[in-house]
Amino acid sequence: MNAVQIRSAERALSAGTWLIVCGAVLYSILTVTPLMAKHTPDAWDWTAPILPLVVDAAVVIVVRLDAVLARLGGHGGRWPVALRWMTGGMTLALNIADSALKKDLVGVAVHAVAPLLLIVTAETSLAYRRAIAAALTALDARQRAEQIERQQAAAAEREAAERRAREEREHAAMLAREQREHEAKLAREKAEREAAALREEADRIEARERAEREARERREREREQQQRERERLEREAAARREAERRQREEREARERAALLAGGPVNEKVGEDQARRIVRAAFAEGLPVRAAVDLCGWSIGWVSSRYQELRDAAQSAPRELEGAAS
Repeated sequence: MNAVQIRSAERALSAGTWLIVCGAVLYSILTVTPLMAKHTPDAWDWTAPILPLVVDAAVVIVVRLDAVLARLGGHGGRWPVALRWMTGGMTLALNIADSALKKDLVGVAVHAVAPLLLIVTAETSLAYRRAIAAALTALDARQRAEQIERQQAAAAEREAAERRAREEREHAAMLAREQREHEAKLAREKAEREAAALREEADRIEARERAEREARERREREREQQQRERERLEREAAARREAERRQREEREARERAALLAGGPVNEKVGEDQARRIVRAAFAEGLPVRAAVDLCGWSIGWVSSRYQELRDAAQSAPRELEGAAS
């Protein structure tokens, strides 16, 4: 049985109890009022309903307060019990008094039903209310215990969920850390490979530049050596040409001297001999007349040869300049 059913039963008990109380109070007023009117002066007949109302009001107070104390699980002590039995006894006595005075046992029995039912209902409802209050207390305690257990289970589940979530976060963080470390390792390895490749490329470039520099230096040395060799050969050739020139000049000088040493002739010499004589005379700077005397040829012919030699002497420097350029 749950709390809803218990409270429904409590409401049914409360409704039944108050129905019995109200019926007993009304029946008591209707029964006791004629008795009080007989024993009250005629001037005060209107006060006859007051006493049953007062007694019944005490009954209502007792029933109501007992219901409240039973709901709260408390106990009023001896005085509520005395008030409950005293009001019950008064109600019973007032209801059966008229029949008892008339010696009417049937009337006594009939009029005793409502008071006795009210007394027993009050005691029974109090016992029921205390039992219901105890049941509600136990049910509340059980529900609180179950709620505490549910809360503890929920807390344990939340703790387990938080622990799982924490473990998952830690696992995810560990995976992320391992991923970062792996990526960092890959990045370092890539950087090291790139640095090694750059070093190798730099070494290759340096080796190529060193080889090119050595090749240039070697070519420079070879060129310098070739230049020195050319200069040496040129110096040797120049020296040789100079020696040859001096020898040639000496030979030509001896030849000229030999040609010019013959003195004037009376007859013409051969043309080749005449040309050699004219060339020697021109080289020595002799006048045309002296060359004519030495070769025996005419002045016109010798002058022509002198002109050819002068032209050849003038054209030689121009040819040398063209060859040099």
